Amino acid sequence: MADSLRQKLLPVAAILFGILVAWYVGAYVMNAPFQRDLDRRADETPAFSEFVVKTMTQPKPTLPAPHQVAQNFFENTFLRNVTSNRSLVYHAWVTLSSTLTGFAMGTLLGIAIAVGIVHVTTLDRSLMPWIITSQTIPILALAPMIIVVLAAVGITGLLPKALISTYLSFFPVAVGMVKGLRSPEILHLDLMRTYNAGKWETFWKLRLPASVPYLFASMKVAVAASLVGAIVGELPTGAVAGIGSKLLNGSYYSQTIDMFSALVAGSIVAALLVTAVGIIGRLVEQAMGARAA
Repeated sequence: MADSLRQKLLPVAAILFGILVAWYVGAYVMNAPFQRDLDRRADETPAFSEFVVKTMTQPKPTLPAPHQVAQNFFENTFLRNVTSNRSLVYHAWVTLSSTLTGFAMGTLLGIAIAVGIVHVTTLDRSLMPWIITSQTIPILALAPMIIVVLAAVGITGLLPKALISTYLSFFPVAVGMVKGLRSPEILHLDLMRTYNAGKWETFWKLRLPASVPYLFASMKVAVAASLVGAIVGELPTGAVAGIGSKLLNGSYYSQTIDMFSALVAGSIVAALLVTAVGIIGRLVEQAMGARAA
């Protein structure tokens, strides 16, 4: 058990260590020119060690050092009131509400499209190419159009951001669900015909149970894409709350440390959402009689 745990943790720890080292080196390289300019104007010639410390402690660095981001994240997560506009928990909750709404709509839409594609040959030949083509449109170009059009008809707030999340999340669900609904073997389909089962009886008793692993695997991708959609949807609206608004404000005022903290918060939210979907998937599969891994 200990050896297995060590084999899993050591590679992860080694990669994290490598990322931290590269990050610190990058922070020094990118912050050094500005620090040299400051020292030259102040007519100072600090020692190398002091100069390195200065590049890692700038209030508005080009690339913040990891410890600066960690300190900012800790302060704005654990030392702020959750209702404060500076709290990352507050901003994460605002983005999460749009994410979950869009993810729910995207999942339902993806499942509906997949069922139609599997059971209607015309939809398979006509709809699937358009679905694939829709994902080639850059979301950064599409999001402002959705926001403006919906605002013109008086729809603002949560729904426009949720629709952008829906746009990104329905595709992986539709593709995964199509593969899952078509996963039963010919032998099993022939057996259902032998029992004189109709199309929908075959769907409920064979195709749908077989598609569950594919559905939850695609939902992991969809929930992460939904979070990206919610954050992107906050950018063109000039939102005053949400992870996207933190990124936007940070870019306006060169608060790079706040921007990186918001990115870390978004990453943690994404990891928690993907983990939650995975746990629910395992519970559903076990309830259906699948063996625990």
